[in-house]
Amino acid sequence: MTVATLILAGISLVLQNVLMVRITQSVSTVIVTLVINSSVGLTALLLILISRNGLAGLAEVAGAIRPWAVLPGLLGSFFVFAGIMGYQRLGAAPTIAVLVASQLLAGLAFDAAISGKTMAGFSLSQLVGALLLVSGAVLVAGRNA
Repeated sequence: MTVATLILAGISLVLQNVLMVRITQSVSTVIVTLVINSSVGLTALLLILISRNGLAGLAEVAGAIRPWAVLPGLLGSFFVFAGIMGYQRLGAAPTIAVLVASQLLAGLAFDAAISGKTMAGFSLSQLVGALLLVSGAVLVAGRNA
């Protein structure tokens, strides 16, 4: 079930970016597109939260806000912004290749940091898989670099 959800999310991300590029082409700045995207997402999430938890859900949100809690939203907005720019300038496949390869490398580094592993702590198949994925990203995006 988790893998199926991830597959659907990957497909959804491509569709989202294609549609957001289209919106960006009809407005003055990509910021307008990001505001529309974020507003719709926030509205949907607030409606779901209120329908499940009532106004107590909003109180919980307010109580959970910490100064560092803004970082995920900023990072997510940057990710969406970068995706739109990539789709516009490089196309879907090169953008996805670079994003996925960079996420894999960052994920390996994060896993190593939290587990205390070094590169030698990863299995050969993990390292070969990462090398193949990064090599594929270079080949897919290379013509646009």
